[in-house]
Parts: sequence; C-alpha cells; structure tokens
Amino acid sequence: MKICILGQGYIGLPTAALFSLNHCEVIGVDIFEDMINNLNKGIIHIEEPGISKIIKKAIESNVYRASLIPEKADAFIITVPTPYIVENYSCDLSYVTTACKSILPYIEKGNTVIIESTIAPMSTDDVIKPIFENAGFIIGEDLFLAHCPERVIPGKIIDELIHNDRIIGGVTPKCAVKASEVYDQFVEGELILTEAKTAELSKCMENTFRDVNIALANELTKICTEIGVNVLDVIEMANKHPRVNLHSPGPGVGGHCLAIDPYFIYAKAPKTAHIIKLARDTNKSMPDFVCENVEKIISKGKIAILGVSYKGNIGDDRESPSYEIIAKLCSKYEISIHDPHIDNPNFVSLGTAVNGADLILVLCDHNEFKNMDYDLIKDKMEKAIIFDTKNIIKEVPDDIKLFNYGNLYSI
Repeated sequence: MKICILGQGYIGLPTAALFSLNHCEVIGVDIFEDMINNLNKGIIHIEEPGISKIIKKAIESNVYRASLIPEKADAFIITVPTPYIVENYSCDLSYVTTACKSILPYIEKGNTVIIESTIAPMSTDDVIKPIFENAGFIIGEDLFLAHCPERVIPGKIIDELIHNDRIIGGVTPKCAVKASEVYDQFVEGELILTEAKTAELSKCMENTFRDVNIALANELTKICTEIGVNVLDVIEMANKHPRVNLHSPGPGVGGHCLAIDPYFIYAKAPKTAHIIKLARDTNKSMPDFVCENVEKIISKGKIAILGVSYKGNIGDDRESPSYEIIAKLCSKYEISIHDPHIDNPNFVSLGTAVNGADLILVLCDHNEFKNMDYDLIKDKMEKAIIFDTKNIIKEVPDDIKLFNYGNLYSI
C-alpha cells in the first residue's frame, strides 16, 4: 500500500514512520523546504523517542521519502494544524481545505482520504466532503472519506499509535471500512467504526474532559490561596477517595489539543456550552495568576525562567502558557530562559540563567528541574528563591526559599 501523508509534524511524521515500518511506501509532504531536505537526509526536527531510527532506516530502504508536493497513492492522510479563530473560537479549517485541494490532481477512483487533524463537529460532512464531490467523486462509492483522529501523548507517540484504540469515522459505513483497512497496517488496538461527526465530537470531548478537570484544580488553587489552605494537601487528601482523581494545578494549559479543541465545541453551541467555556477561561487566567504571585514575591530584578515546553520532557512548546507569562513579566523584570529540550539560540544554560537572578520561576516539569544543582544555584544567586508552578520540587536546602501552589497564601 502506498500512503501520502500531508503534514510532517508531531503526528504526521510518527504516522509516516509506522507505515514505512510496516511494508508501506510512504510519501511525507510538507510546505517547509528546509524540513523536507533535512528529512530526506534523515535529520528529524521533533523530539520523540524512536522516530529518528525508523525514518533513517526507511530512507535507506527506499520506503519513505519527503516531498513538497503530493503523489498518487492508495490513501491520503491529512495531519495539518487546525488553530482556532480568535474572533469567534471556531475551527480554522484553512490548512485542511488547502491540503485537500492540493491532492485533487493525484486522487484516483478507489482511493481513501483520511482527515487526522482535529476538527469541529460536522466539518467533514459540511466542509471537506464538498471539496471532493465538486471534483466529481461520489463519496462512499468511488472515493472513501473518513475522520480518524489521533489519540497520543508526546513522548510515547509511537507506542500509543500502535496500541491505542482508534476511532474510524466514515462519511458512509463503507468509508469507515476502507479507512480501517489503512490503519490495520500497524494499529494493534481496537478499530472502532462510527460516523465522521461522532468521531469529530469524540476527539474534541476527550480533550475537553481533560481541560475541564485541569480547570477544576486550577480554580481550587485560587480558592485555597485566597482562604489560606494548602491546595496540594487538599488534592492529596481528596484523591485518597477511591472515586476521586483531582488533577494537578499548573501555570496554564498548552499543547495543540487541550488549549484549542474545547473552543471547537463552544463555537458550535455558545449558548449551551457554559462549563466548557468557563473551564477554558479559568485555564487561560492562570498566566495572570502566576504573574500576580511573582510580583508578590519580588517587586523587581531578574527572573530565571525554567522551561517553556507545554509538557515535561518534550521539545513541544505549542500554545505553551510559558510564553504568555514571559511576555507579561518582561516589561517589569529582566528575563533569562533555560529549557534543555528546546533548541533556541536565545535560551541559555542553567548557570547563566540563574546567575544574578532574584527568582527562579519553574514553568515546566522537565525531569532536569526536579533535582537541580542547588550548590550552583546558591553560588549564582545572592538570595535563592524558587517559585515552582508545577509543584515538582519536593525538597530544597534550608537556605533556599521555595514557593509552590501549596504555600502561596503565606507570601
């Protein structure tokens, strides 16, 4: 089977790797020329275990090739970004529709087209299907269209693409069957066949569920800070209940899924989706909460920012709340940034970041930050103070002051 995958990012490239590993010929398409050239040399642009080795082997075996333009194939998979439109929170389908139109010259009768990009409910039927119908195809008869959202976590993408159950949302039942035959090449989890609109809403709700539960923890943090209770103790105690699992609070919600997908549902039913919107507003407010407490800890000086990835131990900073926090603080403080997982020429080493700093602000739960070189920190800082917004530092020397969400009320 020949697979043409549009988008070679955090989902498209791992998907391409697995198809190539399972005896498929794969064409990986993207619009960035430097990325394409590097991929064809085996140079990988994302930090994800296992992918580099698979892609290099696939290139050597001539089963994977990156390209700026699509090619004829048995199946086409769209994995391009879907941001939200700020004015009304609706799903921006422009990248998806552009990708769909770009494959029209290469599609033949009998092909399968799969949208993996997260999209708002009804997008496949109302927006994407007409693109192919207007080109003369009959969906479900001579072209098979489906929405099959990914369900993976960065850092474990390869494993989860293989083992997680997969939702196969066909525009017609036959579309779902044809799409399932594509994923049957490597997916070992259950292939769950359904309608496209059900698959769309299921994906959005998976991330909305998590966003709402994080918002509950973040709101509890604000309440506890206001009334003088240790929120971390409250969460630990509440979670002793066999049917309670409060999430951990943080500086906000990032990533291309949780920070965006709930808006797609809200935009479809703004008069009804009250909880969803309130949760988004709560999580969006956390950068302000962090900055307000920073200002209580120090009124001026230098802040060493530790971590801008939206999630620990990965190099993905999409929609990271860290950048909003940095933007708010840089007008008042000198800012130095350290993140061992992000390749940015403006970022510095830990020693340089904390040198002369008045506060260390931990914004990401990288393993490197859980047990830092406190001798280095005390040597570089006149008075060592840490504000850990991820609640990952369990113990520090007596001569280092540690603030986290459990003791902000003591400031």
